[in-house]
Amino acid sequence: MIKTEFELQFSTECFENNKLPVIVVAAGSSSRMKGINKLFLDFGGMPLVVKTLMAFEKSPLISKIILVTSEENVLEMERLSIEYKITKLTDITVGGANRFSSVLNGIEKLDVADEKVLIHDGARPFVDNKVIGNVCAALQNYDAAVCAVHVKDTVKIANENGNVRETPDRNTLFSAQTPQGVDVKKYKAAAEKIADKNFITDDASVMEAGGYNVKIVMGDYKNIKITTPEDIVVARAILEGE
Repeated sequence: MIKTEFELQFSTECFENNKLPVIVVAAGSSSRMKGINKLFLDFGGMPLVVKTLMAFEKSPLISKIILVTSEENVLEMERLSIEYKITKLTDITVGGANRFSSVLNGIEKLDVADEKVLIHDGARPFVDNKVIGNVCAALQNYDAAVCAVHVKDTVKIANENGNVRETPDRNTLFSAQTPQGVDVKKYKAAAEKIADKNFITDDASVMEAGGYNVKIVMGDYKNIKITTPEDIVVARAILEGE
């Protein structure tokens, strides 16, 4: 089995003078939620997006939060940030036509001194400081880092007719999560070379396309993304466990 644990044992102290900003992307249309706006679902007494933001608000590894959302949600996001005292939130900006464009809009809000940044899904509320720390630690030595978990199921690769073409070794397969971390200048350079931006579904893919080294670190099976109504059931169970 491939080792995914990053060997550096991170500590709060080693990031005291090297905290990282995070871009939280919450600009999607919730098209697979059957009319439910997932960002404002009640999760543990607060909206889902607030639970996500609070994970970074409380993390000693994070310097500031940049939130990317849809134009119609900007005022509500501002209100929630005040209500829940999310003091690290420095900017709220409007997303683009796709996730790739939304991330670039968030990157434009970074300061010149911000050499590296984390990028996280707004609908992934169960991220914890251990996972954040794993990505931060890896990003000290790599161009990009992605937290991930081993795939549990056997995966089949099929042709256009639905016939199995290959069964890859699942020990080499990972389910990517966020946060993902990137070197800002290298990410921008890689982004300029991508012709079809609609097929970019995560930030590590941008770095891969640019030929940069991406390090996998340990994620968490609880670090799920709320995408469909079925995910809400799983999320409620995780909340009860918490």
